[in-house]
Amino acid sequence: MPPRQKTAVVAAGGNSLIIDADHKSIPDQYAAAAITVGHVADMIEQGWDVVITHGNGPQVGFILRRSEIAIAEVPPVPMDYAGADTQGAIGYMFQRAMQNEMRRRGIDRHAIAVVTMVLIDRADPAFAAPSKPIGSHMSEEFAKIHAAEHGWHVREEGDRGWRRVVASPRPQSIVDIGAIETLIDANHIVIACGGGGIPVYRDKAGDLQGLEAVIDKDLASSLLAHELKAEFLVITTEVEKVAVNFGTPDESWIDRMTVSEARAHQADGQFPEGSMGPKIDAIVEFIESGGGIGIVTNPQNLGRAIAGETGTWIVPDNK
Repeated sequence: MPPRQKTAVVAAGGNSLIIDADHKSIPDQYAAAAITVGHVADMIEQGWDVVITHGNGPQVGFILRRSEIAIAEVPPVPMDYAGADTQGAIGYMFQRAMQNEMRRRGIDRHAIAVVTMVLIDRADPAFAAPSKPIGSHMSEEFAKIHAAEHGWHVREEGDRGWRRVVASPRPQSIVDIGAIETLIDANHIVIACGGGGIPVYRDKAGDLQGLEAVIDKDLASSLLAHELKAEFLVITTEVEKVAVNFGTPDESWIDRMTVSEARAHQADGQFPEGSMGPKIDAIVEFIESGGGIGIVTNPQNLGRAIAGETGTWIVPDNK
């Protein structure tokens, strides 16, 4: 199947809806979504079909915190349902903001959010050692009581207290890819795979079942871009370009690098696991699976980056 012409998956940063600690409310988050949407609209005005993905870490944390506070009165919210809740709520923010932006620009395009399931392998090694922290910090007593009652995995995090941890399995396929393709073909702007997608697996009967897990948003975006045969995977972050020797006197910004060069920089420790590393991994996987080109930039430069004017372009070795 040839690449889907002028189609890009744009992965909005995990914390892009919460600007700072003083702006966590729902109206604040919508305002931040509207800013991001304005930058994505620059690409749409250039004739691109865009599929937006987004993080949901803080929002899932809020849901789980509410659940913990109310746990004596109502059953706790399972992780897959918390993910679905955030996909609907954040998807609504992006959808409404995009509808308004399209109207202001006089563009006849409709935005639609898809609550997206992502298939994982129930035998993934991540389930043997859950490590992804979720929710708020708790007392040891509270954590152990509810771990025994609800099957939580918990661990101590120094002086901050105890916290739940879940597995972070690798995404295998996008369950709802057909619906997403149909919406793109119908000229819609799609919001999908929020928070990495809802992790599901097929039981022995072939039925889909949800899991207590978190899928990496950038890896899910990479998989989505691959399955869509998108030309570009664009991952937004806080900086306009990727740098080597970041934050040192020898800092050097990169305009373009091949997959091999990206791998070499990773081997040298240039892209730490807690920051740029997962983004580079996701783009490299997209390209190595037969994808087109990856870009890393900040939201305000999306239009310029896709036009080749800025951002860090990551390309196959033969380009």
